[in-house]
Amino acid sequence: MSKLNIADAASKLGVSKEAIHNRIRRGSLECVVEDGVKYVILNSQVASTANKQTPKRSNTKASHEPDARYNKLLEEQNERLQQKVDKLEGETKSLREQKEQMLVQERIRIEQIYKDKDEQLKNILNAISSKFLLDAPSEEMIIESQELVEAEIETQSETSSSLVSLKEYLKDKNYSDKKMQRVRKRFKKAAKKVSKKDGRIVTIGKKLYINPDKFDYSDLMH
Repeated sequence: MSKLNIADAASKLGVSKEAIHNRIRRGSLECVVEDGVKYVILNSQVASTANKQTPKRSNTKASHEPDARYNKLLEEQNERLQQKVDKLEGETKSLREQKEQMLVQERIRIEQIYKDKDEQLKNILNAISSKFLLDAPSEEMIIESQELVEAEIETQSETSSSLVSLKEYLKDKNYSDKKMQRVRKRFKKAAKKVSKKDGRIVTIGKKLYINPDKFDYSDLMH
């Protein structure tokens, strides 16, 4: 049998001091008070029980060690991940600033291009205006040009009154489609000759016109 104070008894039994006080209140442990100090009476049975329970506490403590190491590992990983996130955010911010700077430079470049083009256009217009003023036709030349135009209009009016569309002319002849194609090819070929263009054929746009009242086309019809 031994007599221990509360702290020593708690250490001996492997429990807290509060647990010792609770056992004293429940009567599971004997105690005495000497000079105002409370002592716990431990017999051999209680001490034996305490010795058996003590390893359990050490095992409990050991069981918590892996959890502590695991938590520490998680904290280290979180710290590394946070560093990577901070680095990526910094790179993203830098790229965004570079992009904005490039856009500003590109806008300035485009504005300068348009400004230069406008200046070139003004210079061209000024040159044309100056040349037009220098080469302005005299009043006599204007009158002669008007007379030539009027004569050409009269000639075209007289000629066009007798012009007939080749397509309509061939339809009136009741030619077969095959023969009409052959005839049109001959007329197109004659109208496009560079060395000696057939003056009997008038080309307006993509259409061919003839003047049967004035010319003979028998060489192209067969």
